Amino acid sequence: MVRLTVPRVTVALLSALLLAYAFAIAPMNGAGKRPDPSRALVAEATAAPSPAVSPPAAVFPPAGKTFVGVATKEGPYDFTPVDAFTAAARHQPQVMLFGSGWATDTFDPALFAGISDRGMLPMLAWEPWDYRLDEEAREKGTERHKIDKLRSNQPDYRLSHITRGDFDRYLRSWAEGIKALGHPVAIRFAHEMNGNWYPWCEMANGNQPGDYVEAWRHVHDLFEAAGATNVIWVWSPNARWSNSTPDLAGLYPGDDYVDWVGLSGYYGMGAFSKYRTFDAIFAETIKEIRTFTGKPLVITETAASDMVGRKAEWITETFRSLPRHADIIGLIWFEVNKERDWRIVSSPAVTKAFAEGVADQRYRFTWSPDLIPRTELGD
Repeated sequence: MVRLTVPRVTVALLSALLLAYAFAIAPMNGAGKRPDPSRALVAEATAAPSPAVSPPAAVFPPAGKTFVGVATKEGPYDFTPVDAFTAAARHQPQVMLFGSGWATDTFDPALFAGISDRGMLPMLAWEPWDYRLDEEAREKGTERHKIDKLRSNQPDYRLSHITRGDFDRYLRSWAEGIKALGHPVAIRFAHEMNGNWYPWCEMANGNQPGDYVEAWRHVHDLFEAAGATNVIWVWSPNARWSNSTPDLAGLYPGDDYVDWVGLSGYYGMGAFSKYRTFDAIFAETIKEIRTFTGKPLVITETAASDMVGRKAEWITETFRSLPRHADIIGLIWFEVNKERDWRIVSSPAVTKAFAEGVADQRYRFTWSPDLIPRTELGD
């Protein structure tokens, strides 16, 4: 004889209620049949679990951090200078800038792999010109102002020629190659456009106002059409050195076409031969840039010479200044002995100043190909 207990009575009552619902209360389905409660229970028991929520992708650089990269004369063809820089600074650079000229260079994936395999984001300084004219003039000992005039006059590379499609086949070969890399690549296209020393500057080579923006957008759109969406587009003027230089707003392609804003500026040559701090060199131009864009800033070329013996002092002051600029997400040091010795290995005092400055935790992190580039300051 089955003994009725409270739990058994409760189970019996619940079963009766479920059957009553199934046959008397539950609505019919579209075929005029009542749903089978057993199937509902089985479906509930075997339903796939909710997918796990993935953590947000890590960004580069992380919030509150600033990368410190390097550029060398040899680029990715010889990493010996990079190794010397890394050893002297006791710092692994997170970005490597290297140049490529349209007249001579074709896409080579090995160059990008050499950089990324060493834990650095490749940044391509992509230059629409024939740089051999510049090198030949330097070998002949031509005066600098004459070199600028000579190399900036290259009619084949007028901005309007880029826009009308003269180089489209060449551009597509690079777009397809960079797309195939599968990791981010920064392109610093036609930098220092506010000067007069390159054939892509609007003040040189027969270019007209508005030509630069049109050429930039043409190159950008061609890459987008090719599916090369892994590009970080870096618009990089020169730091303002006089009131005669053009307004930067008229040279800016727009936030839809730019990811990072770069700046070039050096202490120890030209307008900055006398001692000027980091802020004295860059602050005015940064203020101007902030009138038309809020994109993250990168000092894409900088260094100091020791012509008056204050190079180490300038480096120390620069690293103290950087944390005050929350919108500067990176700095690339020009580790080259050209016209001046800009390298951090130029003297023990300079090496010590740089190593001490970059030892701060603000600059201590790594790059990897799976990181998402920080393209907005609020990311």
